Amino acid sequence: MLSNYLGEFLALATIHFLAVVAPGPDFAVTIRQSVRFGRVIGICTALGIGAGISVHVLYTLLGVGALMHTAPWLLTVAKVVGGAYILYLGVSLLRSKPKTVPEGGHSADEPVVEQTLLKAFTTGFLTNATNPKATLFFLAIFTTLISATTPLKIQALYGIWMCFVNALWFVIVALFFSSARVRVLFMRMGHWFERTMGLILILFAGRLILSM
Repeated sequence: MLSNYLGEFLALATIHFLAVVAPGPDFAVTIRQSVRFGRVIGICTALGIGAGISVHVLYTLLGVGALMHTAPWLLTVAKVVGGAYILYLGVSLLRSKPKTVPEGGHSADEPVVEQTLLKAFTTGFLTNATNPKATLFFLAIFTTLISATTPLKIQALYGIWMCFVNALWFVIVALFFSSARVRVLFMRMGHWFERTMGLILILFAGRLILSM
């Protein structure tokens, strides 16, 4: 039975992977968390991003995606909420201040322990779950690539796969940017790096708001 949907799955998986690796809010937040707080926090953030995909999968399977097509104001609300959260993240990063970086590579001004695992996971989850770009992406692929005759359980498997790929990719990103050498390099850039990430997020949020 699964073999009957192999072509559909491969098309979906390819387009989804290209969308995942393209730099966006998820990428910026994962790098920021990994550089600033270390490997474990970066990985928790990545897992939160992967879990955030489940929100988009769930409302798509429940038919909310089709409802958004028939009620455009719902999509506008999704854009406003998502854009506001991304803007909030961007402003928070843009206000970053210089930090003292001792030999160990950790900021003396903001200890790693200040970021809890739950907060890291929640940050990743909300970054993805409220991202209007992800909403538009799921509306597009589930209405164009996936046949209306594809069983619900097969579509659920597609969703699980996308959650897994998202989490795996950003775990890899977290591992790279939390390595000792890379982390020290980025920490020495400190507030300039975070302000750049913040500016990118603000521009992204601005583009979303202007597109409404």
